[in-house]
Amino acid sequence: MSDAVSNLASLLFLGFLLGIRHATDADHVVAIATIVSRQHNLRGSAMIGAVWGIGHTLTILVVGGAIILFGVVIPPRLGLAMEFGVGIMLILLGVLTLTGMGGVIRQAASLIQEPQGRSPHSRDHVHAHGDYVHRHARSGGGDEHGHREDETPLAWLDARFRGLVLYRWLRPLAVGIVHGLAGSAAVALLVLTLVHDPVWAMAYLLLFGAGTIGGMMVITAGLSAPFAFTSSSLPRFNLRLRVVSGLISFVFGVFLIYEIGFADGGLFTDAPSWQPR
Repeated sequence: MSDAVSNLASLLFLGFLLGIRHATDADHVVAIATIVSRQHNLRGSAMIGAVWGIGHTLTILVVGGAIILFGVVIPPRLGLAMEFGVGIMLILLGVLTLTGMGGVIRQAASLIQEPQGRSPHSRDHVHAHGDYVHRHARSGGGDEHGHREDETPLAWLDARFRGLVLYRWLRPLAVGIVHGLAGSAAVALLVLTLVHDPVWAMAYLLLFGAGTIGGMMVITAGLSAPFAFTSSSLPRFNLRLRVVSGLISFVFGVFLIYEIGFADGGLFTDAPSWQPR
């Protein structure tokens, strides 16, 4: 009896360690790096990682629990579709990050040479209000903005939804849920091969989720360090980092869509092949 309990305890600890390792999967790191590229402090980034992990764990518990407790079978096409959703999400994250970044190039060019026939105070410039980057002409009096700080789309959203707790954390939570959909079946099927008691299997999933949350908190804090340290001291370099993170997310998402939809997975073929991983 003691040996059985010891073996189960070791298995649960293994689930915790696998959860930490699971947080380092390439698609997870790319997605979270795109999100934390806009963070200016390590604590906020770590909290984003925790929210991502919570969303991921919730999905694993729901889908994984259905497989373990009720014997739900995931059809290959559905499994591939869940993983395909991760690719689409990475592309969307990349596009959102790159939105407005094109103005950075024009801003750099304007710093090299002032257009002829225009005064220094009348030329366009690009600047940021938090996450919102936009371009407009300076005011005649030399004011860098020419508008109030609360006259931006993000300010409008903040004014109406900042009272909602989930407003700030909605994006990492949604990303974690999508990643959980893609990986929940694989985790649950792995548990079924190791643990046959449903109660212990669910405990395994809980510890796996706890490990994922902890691992992602550490990863997000580490990934956000360059963005946080350069946001005020090296703003141009910070913008370049954000552009790079957006491009990586976009390219990796396209790669996943090709692999799952047309290459190894064959989601859009007559005979899809899916192996949970």
